[in-house]
Amino acid sequence: MSKPVISEENVRLNAKIDSKEEAIRLAGRILVDGGYVNEEYITKMFEREEMTSTFMGNSIAIPHGTEDAKGSVNASGISILQLAEPIDYGSGNQVQMVFGIAGQNNEHLDILSKIAIVCSDEDNIEKMVQAKSAEELLSLFSEVE
Repeated sequence: MSKPVISEENVRLNAKIDSKEEAIRLAGRILVDGGYVNEEYITKMFEREEMTSTFMGNSIAIPHGTEDAKGSVNASGISILQLAEPIDYGSGNQVQMVFGIAGQNNEHLDILSKIAIVCSDEDNIEKMVQAKSAEELLSLFSEVE
């Protein structure tokens, strides 16, 4: 049986992070520690960020690896960081929620669409920012099919 793509172990609430680099590194580290990706994937996340920002608007960033990072992915997974304070994600963009994703066989497209649906509603983003438990935060995603 494969691991859940989004699990409570992959959520960090009230994360004290000071920079975009720190956010990307932690989002990647959670995926490595969970066995979803190998160490090289974090490097690929930084390469992707150099190509184009993963800032998505609405205080959200979705760092992920480059196209050639597929060999570093063992299983589809997602890490979620709820930041204690907004950080500057470049160009003055403030981020308070970070979703690190890794996908196999285009499964990440399903993950991305779920995140996009949930995060298109600013009320949901506020609920995520205010969530007091991983369960409360993840419940927003269980409503999306």
